[in-house]
Amino acid sequence: MWIRILGTAAGGGLPQWNCGCAECTAARRTGAGRSQDCLAVSGDGQAWYLVNASPDLRTQLLSAPELAPAPGTRDTPLRGVLLTSGELDHTLGLLTLREAALLTVHATAPVREALARAFPVGPLLAAYTEVGWHTVRPGEPLALAGGLRAEAFTLGGKRPRYAAGLAGSTDWVVGYRFTAQHGSACAVYAPGLAEWSPAMDRAVEQADLVLLDGTFAAPDEFGRRTAGMGHLAVADSLPRLARRPGPRYLYTHLNNTNPLGRRPPPWEVTGAGIAEDGLLIEL
Repeated sequence: MWIRILGTAAGGGLPQWNCGCAECTAARRTGAGRSQDCLAVSGDGQAWYLVNASPDLRTQLLSAPELAPAPGTRDTPLRGVLLTSGELDHTLGLLTLREAALLTVHATAPVREALARAFPVGPLLAAYTEVGWHTVRPGEPLALAGGLRAEAFTLGGKRPRYAAGLAGSTDWVVGYRFTAQHGSACAVYAPGLAEWSPAMDRAVEQADLVLLDGTFAAPDEFGRRTAGMGHLAVADSLPRLARRPGPRYLYTHLNNTNPLGRRPPPWEVTGAGIAEDGLLIEL
């Protein structure tokens, strides 16, 4: 299995365009910025899937040589997109893919509804290309091209602000457990972890790599509790990792206020690392 980490920042990126906090100021000064969270994964190195489609997607795709079209063609190795949520920083990049000859998008039922009605990405894309929409159901394995298998698991029920008027659901936010058909490689992607649940325990069991929500370093990063924002702080998830040794843990989806977004980070994150834009991992 191959994984290309395309972006590692939370919504707005680092630096955020309208923010003069200490972290954004330092990122501007040093040029050590981060693009918004996005992933590419492949089971055979030939057929690739995006996990989320960030607003920075065009630049991210151009920086990944394995996602480039063959010379003289408009055919790329990109076979589809899997969404972990309907948040704008995970879906705006879908519009960047409008030139695709065919686009396949996998999302849970509430996210599909949101992208058809409240933020009508589906109808907009349909005017430009053929789009195949597939409903993701947590716990049901999904067979993908290149011998890749994905299984979603529920992370939380936090809906995007634009979808406040839609019906409630527990499957607004999911993570994915990826396995390779012809090998034992296993990777978990969970950038929207609200709390460490039994589903998360099952997902990380015998995993080789876990890309984990690192939005906030501390639960009071904004001077108030961040728990209601749908992201478990690094300080609260680290003890869980210590009790579940084995996988390589990397924190991603770093908010612009998070000091761990610095290079190097100001302190060691014992038992885990910090994901970097452009990192290619082979399992």
